[in-house]
Amino acid sequence: MHDDAIEPFFATLAAANPSPQTELEFTSVFELLCAVLLSAQATDVGVNKATKRLFALAPTPQRMLALGLDQVTELIRTIGLFRTKAKNLTQTCRILVEQHGGEVPRSREALEALPGVGRKTANVVLNVAFGEATMAVDTHIFRVANRTGLAPGRTPLAVELKLLERVPPKYAVDAHHWLILHGRYVCQARRPQCERCVVRRWCDTAASTMPAEG
Repeated sequence: MHDDAIEPFFATLAAANPSPQTELEFTSVFELLCAVLLSAQATDVGVNKATKRLFALAPTPQRMLALGLDQVTELIRTIGLFRTKAKNLTQTCRILVEQHGGEVPRSREALEALPGVGRKTANVVLNVAFGEATMAVDTHIFRVANRTGLAPGRTPLAVELKLLERVPPKYAVDAHHWLILHGRYVCQARRPQCERCVVRRWCDTAASTMPAEG
């Protein structure tokens, strides 16, 4: 993707969805952290079903610890890797209570020190909860960034760094939401929906296979 295409690419995505949101359901920074931690190799829909029950009983790290590992495990049983995630979640709650006064820290270093929280999860929390211009590169963003030519890279970190370099500052806070949603619903893995893509004229792949508009 040529540098001149980046501004109209994001302006078009912004016009179509001015206030993009994560599809995970949460009512606090703590619930967001839990939901993102549970979302690895799981759908947002599946996570939301489980967390609806979980958060009703344990909306704080203190309450989560009081539930205990066995009950947390049972409540998230429908999510992939639930045993490991339950263990990470309860250990994370213990650290939040013992080291952070029950609050979610807003530094990358402190977030990544929590069990089950990697760079991508930390980026989501920093972006969604604290409004930082981070890029949480999941499979959708990785695919869209490479397929469109926006930020080609062989690893998620390479794509993340390229996005941070190329995304205009005024779009930086919302960019990862637009790219995730675009990858989830339009630029899909098996069959990209190029015929209904609003940004196809700036996409390296689509531009090579169909005539540009207007």
